[in-house]
Amino acid sequence: MGAMMPPMRLHVTHEGSGPRVVLVHGFTQTGRSWDHIAADLARDHEVLRVDAPGHGGSADVRADLWEGASLLAEAGGPAVYVGYSMGGRLVLHLALRHPEVPSGLAVLGATGGLDAAAERAVRRASDEVLAEELERDGVEAFLDRWLSQPLFAGVPADPVERAARSTNTVAGLASSLRLAGTGTQDPPLWPRLGEIRAHAMPALVLAGERDARFTALAQRLAAAIGPTATCASIAGAGHAAHLEQPAAFLAALRAWLPRVEAAEPVV
Repeated sequence: MGAMMPPMRLHVTHEGSGPRVVLVHGFTQTGRSWDHIAADLARDHEVLRVDAPGHGGSADVRADLWEGASLLAEAGGPAVYVGYSMGGRLVLHLALRHPEVPSGLAVLGATGGLDAAAERAVRRASDEVLAEELERDGVEAFLDRWLSQPLFAGVPADPVERAARSTNTVAGLASSLRLAGTGTQDPPLWPRLGEIRAHAMPALVLAGERDARFTALAQRLAAAIGPTATCASIAGAGHAAHLEQPAAFLAALRAWLPRVEAAEPVV
């Protein structure tokens, strides 16, 4: 008999004490991308930073969004979950697959998916091209191209954050593109988002004010979730608002967290 494969687990770092908050990064990032946010939250919270499947210390984990949601639930346990972009999509999947785990969720730059099957097919093909470019050119060249997109024009140069992204592997990032891209959300989550309201789960839906596309998606997400959702804009920020305007991002998150922490536990 062949050797049994070890169980998949996501890499997690812990800091601080108090109510638990789990931070989930975006594509090409790692838990280190939350450095400034985590340092502030850890003053009065237990902060867990999770490396998503295919990233950082979880580079060898291969998982789609639903599988990643289950791994995230196991890694983070009962907590408020905060996710950016790809991490936000993971958090939405977590809220639907394991609604007993999050006491609340906050997402920045997230989406319920692409509505049309043709759009999803185009996106999957586009992500396959990106994965092949990554495999051909390596991580550094891929990051140069990825971060040069207009979507990230407002992100300040940060050698520490770039170095953290550079620890990612070709195989890990390529698997993330193929397994967890927006085109893989098939069917999209939009029709199910009311389930989050049904579990009385508070939600904070954020977008940078300069990110027109994801501002519209944030408004749609909040409307689909319903009265338990709060939608807010981060002034002076684009897509990666937590990196572009960390103080404003923290202000929005800290204004909302007490509402979650004062609520009854999710049962």
